[in-house]
Amino acid sequence: MSDPIIEKLTTARVGLLLKAPFFGNMATRMPLIDASDWCPTAATDGRGFYYNRDFVDGLSTKKLEFLFGHEICHAIFDHISRVGSRDFKLSNIAQDYAVNQILVDEKIGEKITEVQICYDPKYRGMAWEEIYDLLYEQAEKISMEDLLEQLGDVLDEHLKEGDIDGDGGSGDKGSDGEGSKGKRPSISKEEAQKIRDELKEAMIQSASAAGAGKVPGQIQRMIKDLTEPKMNWREVLRMNIQSIIRNDYSFSRPSRKGWQSGAILPGMKNDETIDVAIAVDMSGSISDADAKVFLSEVLGIIEQYEDYKIDIWCFDTEIYAHETFTHDDGDGILNYEPVGGGGTEFMVNWEYMKANGIEPKKLIMFTDGYPWGEWGDPDYCDTLFIVKGNERAEAPFGQTVIYERDVEAKAA
Repeated sequence: MSDPIIEKLTTARVGLLLKAPFFGNMATRMPLIDASDWCPTAATDGRGFYYNRDFVDGLSTKKLEFLFGHEICHAIFDHISRVGSRDFKLSNIAQDYAVNQILVDEKIGEKITEVQICYDPKYRGMAWEEIYDLLYEQAEKISMEDLLEQLGDVLDEHLKEGDIDGDGGSGDKGSDGEGSKGKRPSISKEEAQKIRDELKEAMIQSASAAGAGKVPGQIQRMIKDLTEPKMNWREVLRMNIQSIIRNDYSFSRPSRKGWQSGAILPGMKNDETIDVAIAVDMSGSISDADAKVFLSEVLGIIEQYEDYKIDIWCFDTEIYAHETFTHDDGDGILNYEPVGGGGTEFMVNWEYMKANGIEPKKLIMFTDGYPWGEWGDPDYCDTLFIVKGNERAEAPFGQTVIYERDVEAKAA
């Protein structure tokens, strides 16, 4: 005997295929998993569509189309793993504001009214991280607890990388209507990366099947980034550091690296040492592990040269943990402990440099690319922005390159 709930969900997917083919193609790839025992509405781990039978039963087909679109957007925008050190519930709310605005603008189904959803046209066109920063400012004026109570609940259950609440797994695909009932899915970092890889392929195929003009602009930009070749952030970092020392060699101070070989190699001029400042954005998406990978890469490049001076600090709305390393103690970079967590004000870096007489030949900022205000002072020093998690980011000055997880994984 057929299941009326599965029939409703299937009808909604068919409706999406006809009216919004990109979302329809993505929806048909998601196995339907009855999660009534733990999920009050719906959820996704990026791969499956988890649902509560009673909640689905109370929605029209049009509203189920909206619900599918909601879960699809959470998956393709990688909301599962991009919270970082931000408040988890406030992040969920900001993500829902961003997702629901896209669905309303794209006329995906009909907005759900059976439960309160996060929707406000003033956030149109904003990434969820930008919305989070605006909400966080409100929390600073009252309190996080009071703000969350005012904002209410989100539409669905938000899962996150590292959840180990049940003995099921996100890899249990099952068949429609079956699977990990009663088991909140666990998502390891390794499994989350596999899901991200699957989603990239699914997005490209779904966009191709949908045809030109049938994919929302924000998603189209993501697909363009996935299909067009990008410069490796490590190579850009290397080229930027090498550009500092171009033509800065001299035999007047031989390099120690040539002593054992008997060869006399040119050393660096005393007044032309590599002098860089590194600012690590610890406001959200940049994890300690990311920072360690980034700093290790800097050290690997910089150690090829005889003389260097590196100023490193962390920032959010203030500067933290400023340390200076030279060729005598450069290995200490590997033990540097990033600190911070809060808002994101890029300009504090330039204010700090000016106040402390720091004039680097190159400022290298590792960031998620979501400043509250200005990006910085374009006239103070050459700047390289290495951006993680915001593939649309483009600084108005200097050079911008995207930090890729795939590159990181292959190098590890």
